[in-house]
Amino acid sequence: MTFGLRAACAALLAASAFAGLPALAQTAKPTVVIVATGGTIAGAGASALNSATYQAAKVPVDKLIAGVPELASVANVRGEQAFQIASESFTNDKLVTLGKRVSALLKDPEVGGVVVTHGTDTLEETAFFLNLVVKSDKPIVVVGSMRPGSAMSADGMLNLYNAVVVAASPSAKGKGVLITMADDILSGRDTAKRVNIKTSAFGSQWGSLGMVVEGKTFWFRSLAKRHTVNSEFDIDTIDALPDVSIVYGSGSMNMALYDAAATPGVKAIINAGTGNGSVPNYAVDKLKSIRDKGVLVIRSSRVADGIVLRNAEQPDDKYDWVVAHDLNPQKAKILAAVALTKPQTTAELQRIFWEY
Repeated sequence: MTFGLRAACAALLAASAFAGLPALAQTAKPTVVIVATGGTIAGAGASALNSATYQAAKVPVDKLIAGVPELASVANVRGEQAFQIASESFTNDKLVTLGKRVSALLKDPEVGGVVVTHGTDTLEETAFFLNLVVKSDKPIVVVGSMRPGSAMSADGMLNLYNAVVVAASPSAKGKGVLITMADDILSGRDTAKRVNIKTSAFGSQWGSLGMVVEGKTFWFRSLAKRHTVNSEFDIDTIDALPDVSIVYGSGSMNMALYDAAATPGVKAIINAGTGNGSVPNYAVDKLKSIRDKGVLVIRSSRVADGIVLRNAEQPDDKYDWVVAHDLNPQKAKILAAVALTKPQTTAELQRIFWEY
C-alpha cells in the first residue's frame, strides 16, 4: 500500500471516529420547563364555535404538553403548574412568586430555557416584569393564545410549539424575555395586547424581534434597553412590590379619581393622560398636591404608540414629575413598582424610565 493510500485510509478512519461522537452531542436536546399559570391557552369552550366565550384556566399543564407531541422533537420538556387562573386575576404577590420560581429554574444547569404559559389580558405586564428582574441570559418565553384549544382554528398549539422552539434555541440567549404569538417573536419589554379578539392581538410599535417558521427562528432586531442580566433589579432580593395606581385620562375628569388613587401606601400614580401624557389645567394643582405629599407622579399616555416628551405638555422639572417615555400605563406601573422596591429620587426614577 502506498504512503498516499495509507494516509487517505487513516484520515477516513479518523474522520469517521471523530464524526460519531459529535453527532451524538449534536442530537442532545436542551431541557425546557413549561411553567403554566392558566389563561385562554388552558381554556375550554362549550363547542368548537366558542372562540370568544369560554372558561379560561381549565386544562392542566400535563395535558397542554401532551396535546403538542411535536414538542418532543425540539426539547426535553417538563411542566409545572404555578397557578391555574385567568390572567386578569394576577396580583403583585403572584408576580413575585412566579419570578422567583423562574429564576430558580434557570439557575439549574440542566435547564436550557423556560416557557411561561399565561392568559393574554396581563401577559404583557408579566413579561415585562420578568424582563426587569430575572438575572439570567437563558431564554424566557411567555406565551398565550387568543382562542381556547377547543375552538376551531385554535392558536395555542402552534404558539406553544413556537415558544418551546425559541426557548430551546441558542440564538434566543441574551435577548431578554420574549413573547411568541402568531408566529412573531416579540420583546416582553414593549409588546402590548392591541386587539381583544383576533389571533394577531399582540404587537409592538417598534416591530417584532423575529419570527418562527416551521420550527426555525429568524431574527431581525435586538432590544436596545436594559434587561435581565444587565438589570439593576434582582427577583432574588424582592419579596413584595409597592402599590402603584393608574388614573385614566379623559375629557372632563373627576378629581376624586386622583384622591382615590393616592390612598395611604400608594408610592406612585401613573397619569394615563391624553395625547402626550397631557394633564388638564384643572388637574395640575391636584397632581402637584399629591406630589407634595410624597407620592411620585409619572406621566404616561393612553395613546398606544409614540413617546411622552419631558417638559413638553407640562413643566416636569418644575413640578418634580417623571415621564414614562414609550411605556404604556400598565408597563409604566410595572417599572415604577419594581424601581420603588428601592428608595429612588425623582431624578433616579427618570433615569430608570430612560434606560429600561
